[in-house]
Amino acid sequence: MNVTAEERAARIERYARGPVLLKEAVQRVPEEARKWKPAPDKWSVHEIVCHCADSETNGAGRIRYVMAEKDPTVVGYDQDNWARAFDYHALPLDTALRCVEGVRAHTAALLRTVPAEYWSKAGRHTEMGPYGAEDWLRVYAEHLEKHTAQVERTYAAWKAQHGG
Repeated sequence: MNVTAEERAARIERYARGPVLLKEAVQRVPEEARKWKPAPDKWSVHEIVCHCADSETNGAGRIRYVMAEKDPTVVGYDQDNWARAFDYHALPLDTALRCVEGVRAHTAALLRTVPAEYWSKAGRHTEMGPYGAEDWLRVYAEHLEKHTAQVERTYAAWKAQHGG
């Protein structure tokens, strides 16, 4: 994947902005709507945010392994199982949001300072196969944007069902 330094910098900034988008979307959702699920197999707003916290902590480790270790293995996980196993509704929403913000800020600072050659490093993902630093950035730059849209869709569905 040939990515210019400018494209990479834009993705890093997109990555860094993600927590603001997510937090603003969540703040628009009233408390009584945050644990509502649009379907039994769909996540609530609360679960989406807790997933983001777990995903960010995993992602922060992943990029560090890819950039710093020789031939690393990046381990996948079953996100739906994590939501059930860790009973996301029992976890505090504000802590999950702060986790997302802190982990992203810390990792964005790292991404802005690593030597250019680190972006060509790669490992192997247990589910996706070859997995490089540029692959990671492409996925994580848009990850919170996708979940922000999911929060907005979930809230819209709640409003439609509750006459909002």
